[in-house]
Amino acid sequence: MSAGVTISSMSTYAILGCGSVGYAVAEDLVEEGKDVLILDKDESRVESLRDQDLNAQQTDIADAGVAEAVSDRDVVLILASDVEANKAAVSAIRERGGDQFVVVRASDPVSEDELEELGADVVINPSEVIADSALRSLESGELEYKARQLAEVLEGASDGLAVLTHDSPDPDSIASAVALQAIAREHGIDAVINYDGEIGHQENRAFVNLLGIELVPLSEGKPLSEYGAVALVDHMKSGDPDIDAEIDIFIDHYEPDEGIDAAFTDVRPNVSSTSTILTKYLQEFNISPSEAVATALLYGIRSETLDFKRETTPADLTAAAYLYPFANHDTLEQVESPSMSPETLDVLAEAIQNREVQGSHLVSNAGFIRDRDALGQAAQHLLKLEGITTTAVFGIADDRIFLSARSKDIRMNIGKILEDAFEGIGETGGHSTQGDVEIPLGIFTGIETSDDNRDTLLSLTEEAVRRKLFEAMGVESTESANGN
Repeated sequence: MSAGVTISSMSTYAILGCGSVGYAVAEDLVEEGKDVLILDKDESRVESLRDQDLNAQQTDIADAGVAEAVSDRDVVLILASDVEANKAAVSAIRERGGDQFVVVRASDPVSEDELEELGADVVINPSEVIADSALRSLESGELEYKARQLAEVLEGASDGLAVLTHDSPDPDSIASAVALQAIAREHGIDAVINYDGEIGHQENRAFVNLLGIELVPLSEGKPLSEYGAVALVDHMKSGDPDIDAEIDIFIDHYEPDEGIDAAFTDVRPNVSSTSTILTKYLQEFNISPSEAVATALLYGIRSETLDFKRETTPADLTAAAYLYPFANHDTLEQVESPSMSPETLDVLAEAIQNREVQGSHLVSNAGFIRDRDALGQAAQHLLKLEGITTTAVFGIADDRIFLSARSKDIRMNIGKILEDAFEGIGETGGHSTQGDVEIPLGIFTGIETSDDNRDTLLSLTEEAVRRKLFEAMGVESTESANGN
């Protein structure tokens, strides 16, 4: 056999039952130059097929002899509308010991199971195929409609577009903002990316610096009211938006607790990253992403799905596959392997030393910290410990308690747990796999921080925070600190 010849080009085919479905398949196979034998019990239909120069024979496919008639065929497609006849044909072929690849038509889920048990390799339910096709068409048409809506909003923003990430933005939020900025510019609208908080994580700083992404702190930019439109992308990780401006565009993969009154809204909880949504819009607008935009979006998807190991959907995978040829993979490698700062190393060391483990839940106190973002990195690192599914690391800085939590337990929504534990006493934000809390220190102690009372405050805070966390997780703290 020549190396260039594929199995499909060598296959011979038999079609059993040539109604509308069988005829459509036969026509396509013959057009591709395939050797096709058609068997059908309707004499007039067989004559009509022969008049079209098709190789057709009159045979009742329910008869056991059908197995011998197709014994020299590699692929058998049993496509009659009579499911009982289809069952008989499958049984006859398998009882004869035929090893052909058998594709058969079912009529409902029950007959699907029965045909699989009889030995069919592939079972097709036409109603499901039609439904899938209709849904794909609906999805395509909906995206086209949404893209027109988005274009109208962008084109009306003659005074420019402000794109807001969530507070202390992560790669998914930054990448989504970069993509929307590119789409706006394709529509002749200047766009500025604003953020609040800090870009503290080493990977996030490397991500922004290596790709040359320009982010403007919200406090340093012009007032949002001076822009033609304001967009929030991937903003729900900060909780429900509290923006002192009218929101015109809202795009996220997390649903807000309350409805967002925006001219354009696209919320898709059925995908795992907002970068996936923005990639679909680039494709719909027929915009080839620049290397920087493609690299940012690909990293946003990979980061949000833990490199496709967490809650990854087919849409995330197809978006990543589209972006892959455009992205700079050397830059991605640099972003994903940044050096760890001394501050982060110190926080991680403290968190390891002070950890308390109850079941699969770990809570730790990192003490007094300088870099609050290091808490999230410590929580992520501790999640790799054997048997641990949920982590929470907290520390004190500037008279406030900062806490960061991570979870890979699909039964738990860590963002909701933090909200339940600290509602009314602190600011919480997050979702099913991660969350953050900021609490005024005086809530727990009523004492102002000084050099003389730091250790006392830390001890009081640690006890209160651990207790609240474990209670919200449904376990009791034993005040053990080594996790053994």
